[in-house]
Amino acid sequence: MATIGVCLFSAPADFSPVFRRHVVSASGKLVKLWNPFLKPLAVWTEEQPSTAATTTTTRNFVEKKTSSDDEERVDDVEESDSYKRRKSLKDYLDEAKELIRSDGGQPHWFCPIECGCHTPDSPLLLYLPGMDGVGLGLTMQHQRLGKIFDVWCLHIPVKDRTSFTGLVKLIEKKVKVENSHLPKRPIYLVGESLGACLALAVASRNPQIDLILILSNPATSYSNSVLQQTVPLLGLIPDQVTSLCYMLSLITGPSGDPWKMVMDSVVKGLSLQSTVEELSQNLVKLSSYLPVLADIFPKETLLWKLELLKSASAYANARLHAVKAQTLILCSGKDQLLPSQEEGQRLCHALPNCQMRMLENSGHFLFMEDGVDLVTIIKGASFYRRGNNLDYVSDFMLPTTPEFNKVFENMRWMSVVTSPVMFSTLEDGKIVRGLSGIPSEGPVLFVGYHNLLGFEVMPLIPQFLLERNILVRGIAHPMMFYQQRERGSLDLSSFDTVRLMGAVPVSASNFYRLMSSKSYALLYPGGVREALHRKGEEYKLFWPEQSEFVRMAARFGAKIIPFGAVGEDDIAELVFDYNDQMKIPYLKSIIEEETNGVIKLRTDASGEVANQQMHWPYFVPKVPGRFYYHFGKPIETEGMKHELRDREKSHELYLQVKSEVEKSLAYLKEKREHDPYRKLLPRLVYLATNGFTSEVPTFEP
Repeated sequence: MATIGVCLFSAPADFSPVFRRHVVSASGKLVKLWNPFLKPLAVWTEEQPSTAATTTTTRNFVEKKTSSDDEERVDDVEESDSYKRRKSLKDYLDEAKELIRSDGGQPHWFCPIECGCHTPDSPLLLYLPGMDGVGLGLTMQHQRLGKIFDVWCLHIPVKDRTSFTGLVKLIEKKVKVENSHLPKRPIYLVGESLGACLALAVASRNPQIDLILILSNPATSYSNSVLQQTVPLLGLIPDQVTSLCYMLSLITGPSGDPWKMVMDSVVKGLSLQSTVEELSQNLVKLSSYLPVLADIFPKETLLWKLELLKSASAYANARLHAVKAQTLILCSGKDQLLPSQEEGQRLCHALPNCQMRMLENSGHFLFMEDGVDLVTIIKGASFYRRGNNLDYVSDFMLPTTPEFNKVFENMRWMSVVTSPVMFSTLEDGKIVRGLSGIPSEGPVLFVGYHNLLGFEVMPLIPQFLLERNILVRGIAHPMMFYQQRERGSLDLSSFDTVRLMGAVPVSASNFYRLMSSKSYALLYPGGVREALHRKGEEYKLFWPEQSEFVRMAARFGAKIIPFGAVGEDDIAELVFDYNDQMKIPYLKSIIEEETNGVIKLRTDASGEVANQQMHWPYFVPKVPGRFYYHFGKPIETEGMKHELRDREKSHELYLQVKSEVEKSLAYLKEKREHDPYRKLLPRLVYLATNGFTSEVPTFEP
């Protein structure tokens, strides 16, 4: 009962124009001071537990009826606007300038006001800054983070000289206070470079507290970085122009590279004059950042921070063995400051509960880059939870409109070359093109046949969202979510899109939660054995002898929709399958290693369905044909809960569903022979004539 991996795929009004700042008086009472010059920051200097805001912002996929009773997708305006209003590097520097203007005292915590719309059950997120120490490194992420986290940021004043162990104790105090207040709520420590070392140190000293670490380009690699060579050089420089220019290029990342600016202009098709003008404007804008950086990094502070990095790296590396926290490491491919990719791989091997994500085109300060969305990364890695354990149903957040659009754009080529055709069955048994036969309310369980490598899922999930605004959640193999320690070589990041779109690992508890929440779930009883079938086994079902889903569906009155999908044989030909590979000792050992590296399913089953060997079937692409889907008439289980407790009756329904899937496959294989647009060339001619967004005709159902 599992699917196989597939490649799918603001601040409140009363704070403007005046901003509010909170401080604590000598008596310990919270005092509200109004100051038109302060940026939107809520500051708290004492170690008191944070309180969750009461404003709830939730996005749902919704449907509305048009005049023709067709459902259409409705964008979430608020979510889309939040992307449009996303802050920039300029906002970071402007806010940093205001924050350090009256700088002084000791390190303290503050909460950005645009982070104040989270739900009461949101987990706590503590941001630990990098070398700058300002605490505004998540400026471009605040609006989205603030909707799902209780965000607090650490500010280290420019002239502060607190030692690394002193900073660790300060963070540790905050963590313990918050944990004692809400012990069942996880605490996220998001740290970059220096902040990553602080997070590791705190986690090593507090293994009993539920911490989740998100580390960006950790400075644990300081001893192998160019920064260590910079220390003696900075001592000889009489002014800071050189160091400031260097720090500027690091903060702006690849986007601040003048050569990249020129190349981007060429790609845009700008004239030489326009290119020179744009480059000049960008260089003027970048040079305007120098005075702010001079305030953030005076020479003595920069030297102190480099010494702090040295001690931070040594301390964190010495205590890696004690870190038990769930950890996500983000590594930039163009980090000019630290060897982040190599360090990420090292840390992943050293930490017991760790994953890594590579951001190949990002610089050191990746949270300040336009293409990086921390919330999407967290969701895709299944790192968001509100309690001690991850609940794949209640902790799941629907993909936002921009997230879906990005997924859809990445998969658009699949829709263009395969022009998928979907048919559904109405209550009277009539087959119609489109998904109008799909019930408007859940729970609904789609049960079908798995094509080679799950290719059929790629157009299926987006089409349901586009046509019916329905998110179909796949019940997937656990290998998409976790693998056994020290075994297997599957890259979990390749499944981030699958998880972002709502897939859950196969288990009785997850199946129960999906049905109880009236979800639309997608189940492939043939699982890995069908998706990794051998030559000559196209469209052959490999289902267990006993039913696995009927009684659970009946328990919640779910509608079971059997469906078939054909077309894999029109896009690829399997040439080197499992049987061929097992004859070669080297490939046989790889298959055995990969199979041992994933969690076993159906250990009590027998026959071919239990033969779920992990391997990569080799195939030769064909000139792309077309994908066809047929969703059968929904099978009602409402009121059959007690009746289907009888094993014989539940097995009869199970066999009926299997038979309907086979009928759907046979129907599509026969009907596609009469499709004048089955081949690629006729479809391309039609699209070129009628527009590439046109619906290509097909056979009459």
